[in-house]
Parts: sequence; structure tokens; C-alpha cells
Amino acid sequence: MNPPKGSAASGGVELSKKATTPTVVEPTNENGIVDAGLKSLHHYKRALPKWRYDLRQRLLPIIRWETPYLAAFQSSIRTPALDSYFAITANLGTHTFFMIGLPILFWCGFREFGKGLVHILACGVFFTGFIKDMCSLPRPLSPPLQRITMSGSAALEYGFPSTHSANAVSVAVYAVLMLHRDTNSFSASTALGLEILAYFYAFSIVIGRLYCGMHGFVDVIVGSVMGAAISLVEFHYAPQLEAWLYSSAYTAPLTIALLIIVLVRVHPEPADDCPCFDDSVAFAGVMIGLELGTWRFARYSRFAAIYNGPNATFDLAALGWKRAIARLILGVAVIFAWREVMKPALLRFLPHLYRVIETHGLSLPRRFFVPASEYKDVPLHVRDDNVLPNVSDLPKLVRSFRGPGRGRSVSVGPQSAADAYETLAYRERRRRESLESDAGGGGLQGKRSMNGLREKAVVDGECSQVSGVQRGGRLAEFEKSMGTGTVVASPTPNGPADAVAGPDLYLGQEDELDEREVFSKLVKPRVRYDVEVVTKLVVYAGIAWLAVDIILLAFEAVGLGAEPSSP
Repeated sequence: MNPPKGSAASGGVELSKKATTPTVVEPTNENGIVDAGLKSLHHYKRALPKWRYDLRQRLLPIIRWETPYLAAFQSSIRTPALDSYFAITANLGTHTFFMIGLPILFWCGFREFGKGLVHILACGVFFTGFIKDMCSLPRPLSPPLQRITMSGSAALEYGFPSTHSANAVSVAVYAVLMLHRDTNSFSASTALGLEILAYFYAFSIVIGRLYCGMHGFVDVIVGSVMGAAISLVEFHYAPQLEAWLYSSAYTAPLTIALLIIVLVRVHPEPADDCPCFDDSVAFAGVMIGLELGTWRFARYSRFAAIYNGPNATFDLAALGWKRAIARLILGVAVIFAWREVMKPALLRFLPHLYRVIETHGLSLPRRFFVPASEYKDVPLHVRDDNVLPNVSDLPKLVRSFRGPGRGRSVSVGPQSAADAYETLAYRERRRRESLESDAGGGGLQGKRSMNGLREKAVVDGECSQVSGVQRGGRLAEFEKSMGTGTVVASPTPNGPADAVAGPDLYLGQEDELDEREVFSKLVKPRVRYDVEVVTKLVVYAGIAWLAVDIILLAFEAVGLGAEPSSP
């Protein structure tokens, strides 16, 4: 049986729009009686299928084991300058950065490279989100780590694997592979400089995720391996896929679109209210629009020879900088106009359609998404994703980059439901290990977890003195703080734009709270509606189609095109 909505066991809390602090509802059984015992220890066992729960239990000790080492790494090199650097550069690995930057590649003549990047980034976001929701593993505990971020939503996601690392490594690997092709037109020195830049970019993002306390070693290693593998597959097999796509009348693009929709449908249900699925859906829509748009443009547009293939006649230099800038302004304006018009239109229309579908028993409800029969209207200005900012968010986004000190937040303590469950579960595990250790006379029989064994070794090491310093003291201190700390109580944003820069600096105190108090202090997850899934698919498929097809035609129609002039 799924936990009731709004319960602590479901990982979410239901709130009225005017509420400033979440209301916690204790999980109950069929008889309405509050469940006995520490609910955090049983939440994932109830919420996940047995095979997913068993997989999570095998991986969880690794995350707990590495946390003190991550804290030692963070504290040993941390400076205010590095805080700002890694908080800012983390934006270069986000979905927003790529969604704004990728269309420009198509408009500036780098069509093949741009399409390759869309493929690898969409696959990276989708499959890392797939594994995140499947495993439902928390980020490394805070404390002892301090989380440094400019994103108000990043901490709400699960930690394993790292999407930032997958994105950065996939882009770097793909760029290096492209630079080493025989058809590379760059000089040797330019190619070497770009290759070094690619390596530095990937290294900076990956190390930054560790430094900022957002991910552990296993998270970034697995994410990096996934990113590299995706790029290798794209580089070696994309040409065959392209040939099949362009040779098909309509079967190939429709097959690809249907396959992507099926993948969205089988995306695992998370145990907590995690936004990973939202990002996966957005990039699935991008992939659908990209394939349909490039297929149509290549087969039926008279301008295909200008932009497509190795013999394309597009010349960015010949275009001139004034027309190039005008193209960018027009293209970006069309994309934002599409989203501002289509999103509210769909949110108004789809609930009525969904209610009709529900009456015929054809709806496919998803956990943490409210079905259309349970609400009247969807708020039109709800911030429903973190991929592309709303127009109203842009001024705040620009100010956050101009003044990163105001946008960067440093937090200590659980921020999401996954964090809270892990804090409570780890705390209880430590208590039980302590009791077992006392009962067993301090022997190894009482230390059944990897963390417990290492804790014993650290405690034993503290008994010996080396140059007057207790050996293992720092790790023991970090480990002792695991499972402690208040929940971050960030100020409630006044509107969607306020969420862009994130909360101000706030450090929690290191005292233990009971379970009810932990969940009562969590920042509430927003209400999500069933129609948002289709809305994202349509809106982001439209964005991609516009970028690779319709906007190129618009450039030619208004005199900003690249068609060779008639003699």
C-alpha cells in the first residue's frame, strides 16, 4: 500500500498556498493508528519494490562510509574564493545553460556538433535521473558536509549518480573526439587549446560537486563513466542513425518519438518527491522535437543544403556580426514566446481532457502528481521545471551572476525528505550499533556495518598520540556529526523569480531533533499536477523543433538568412 499523500512516510508534505511552515501528518495503517517504531527505517522498504530496496541497501553503506572523507576534503581546501568559483561554474553543467546555448549552435552553422550535444545531454539527464529515482539514494550527509549552491532545487534531488558530472564529462569527451577527427578544420594549436579547455571544464565541474558537498566520490565516478560511455556511443553510431532517419519517409522519426514516450512512461517512481523526473521529461521532449524537426528540414526544406551535411554552404563570417546578433535575438525571442504562450494554454486545456480520460479509467497516475479530478485549475505561473527560466525570472537570473555572493547559499542540515530520512536512519543506526557494541563487550560482533567497523578503527586510533595530535581525530569529529543538525529553514520565496538565486546564507545548529520536528522544518515541495508531464513534452518538443527547423526558415523569410545571394 502506498503511503498517504501529505504524510511523512511519503517524503512530502501538503500545504495550503499561504502556509509558511509544512504540516506533518503521521503515517497511519489501515485502522488509522499511528505506526510504531522509527518510520524513517521503514519508509523505503514500504515505498520501493523489494529488488530496488535491496539494491539501495547494498549501496547506502558506501555513501555513509565516504561522507567523513568528503568532509575532510572540503574543509581542507575551502576558501571564500573557491566557494564562489565552484558555485558559479556549477551553472555551466546545468540544464538551463545547455538549453539556452544549444540552439545557438544550430543558428551559427554547427549543426552536427549541436545535434550531437543534444543527444548526449538528453541521454545523460534522462538516464542519470532514471537511476536516481530507481535507487533513491540520498546525498552525503550534512552535517558534516556544508552544501554550497546557487540552485534552490538541486538539494531536493537524489545524489546517485551525478548529472552534473555526466553532462560535463560527456561534453568534454565528445568535443575531444570531434577535435581528433580527420575532418577537423581547426589548426593544431587551436585544437590543442580547445582540448585542454574541455579537460579543464570537466575536471572543474566534477571536483566542484565534491567541493560543494552536493555529491560523493561514487556519485561523480559513476556519473562520469556514464557521460563518457554516452559520448562514445553517440560519436561512433550516430551517423548510422542519421542515415536511417533521413532515408525514412516517416517511420523512423515516429518510431524514435514513440520509443522516447515509452521510456518516459517506464521511468521509475521515486520513493520521495524528487524533481528528477521533471528534468527527464523536459529533455525527452527536446529529443522528440529535435528528431522530428531535423528530419523534416533535411527532407523537405529547400534550404537543407545550406545547413546540412559536410558540404553545407553556410558561412558565419560572411553573414556579418550585425545579422548574426539579430538572428540570435530573434531566435531566442521566438523560443521564449512559444513557451510563454503554449505552456499556459496547455495548462488550461489539458485538465478538462484528463478528467474525461479518467472517467473512462484510462489515466496512468504517477506518484506525487495530483490527478485532474482532484483540482480545479493549475496555477499558470507555477515554476514547474528547472530547465528553462521563465521570462519573469531573467532579471533575477542576471543579477545572481552579477552578484554571486548574494545568490550563493551555504547550508548545514537536511533539506529534502531524502536527507531527513537518511539523517534519522543513520542516527538510529548509530544508536543500535552502540547498544550492540556494549552488549557484545566492544567486539566486532556488535559492529555489523561498514561504518561501524571503521568507527571502531578510528576510536582505537585516537588512543595513540602522534606528535601530540590524536590520530583519526578529524575523521572521528566529522563522523560524530553525521546524523545531527537542524533542518535548513530557508526564507519562503516571495515568488518564482526569488527562487532563481536561492536562499541567503543560513547555517543550522548541530543539535538533534526528533522525527516530527525534522519533517516539520523541511522546505515544502510544491504541488505537482498530472498535466505537467504532457505539457513539458509538448513545450520542449516545440522548442527543439523551432530551433532546428522553423526559426531557420524565419531567418530566410525576414532577410536574416544565409542563402547565397543571386548573381
